[in-house]
Amino acid sequence: MYNVVNRFPRSSRRLRRGWAEWQRLGDQTRFFGRALYHCGAAVRSYKREIVWQFAHMSMGTGALAVIGGTIVIVGFLTLSAGALIAVQGFNSLSSVGVEALTGFLSAFLNVRVIAPLTAGIGLAATIGAGTTAQLGAMRISEEIDAFEVMAVPAITYLVSTRVVAGMLVSIPLYTVAVLMSFLAARVGTTVVYGQSVGVYDHYFWTFLNPTDLLWSFLQAMVMATLVMLIHSFYGFNASGGPAGVGEAVGRAVRASLITSVSVTLAISLSVYGQSGNLHLAA
Repeated sequence: MYNVVNRFPRSSRRLRRGWAEWQRLGDQTRFFGRALYHCGAAVRSYKREIVWQFAHMSMGTGALAVIGGTIVIVGFLTLSAGALIAVQGFNSLSSVGVEALTGFLSAFLNVRVIAPLTAGIGLAATIGAGTTAQLGAMRISEEIDAFEVMAVPAITYLVSTRVVAGMLVSIPLYTVAVLMSFLAARVGTTVVYGQSVGVYDHYFWTFLNPTDLLWSFLQAMVMATLVMLIHSFYGFNASGGPAGVGEAVGRAVRASLITSVSVTLAISLSVYGQSGNLHLAA
């Protein structure tokens, strides 16, 4: 074995790195399973902690509470994204003489892609990053070790409560995201570009599918759960002092953004397939 390692050092290093990545993936999967398994115990035993985490995630604390926390931040993100529907959609459709279908684009794109994906990105950049920083600071200051010494289940109290709170906060988060994207597209089309309100509302309500709203809500819930699990894992296992916590936040944000896009792609392909569940008729 010594001769093989000396003879092929680059291949052996790649093999060790690959094995380390697979081992880390196994640890991460086991951590996710334990956190989800103890969600029931967290709801039964730590209701007050869940309520506090829900309030902290949704409205924020300190200076962040002045502007409304994550809900307002996600609202502004989807407001700008919905405004792009009005700008790009109206101009693109008017070039072929069908600008009346801008309401259709709002009902179609905002529900299936823009609102849930923007909510997931906002959740990762605000609540998720804060969770990683909090748990990472507790890890390097040995607070998590103190919980375990006092016989307090650290994963249940610190991780499962945050996962449950993240799932709960995704409900108002998604609602605000959808409403703000609808509002921005409608105001931009009817006020800025001067399209008739009746024409816009007709095509919007014609193509707005309640089933798509339910699937979009499910997508937001799945993304919120995965984002909280990923950020909790990186924060719970942070090491290396303050610099290690910062590195953990960066890695968690990168992983959660990739996961959000992957969830959007997977659900879109599985639910809508190749046809898109859309029928146009003259």
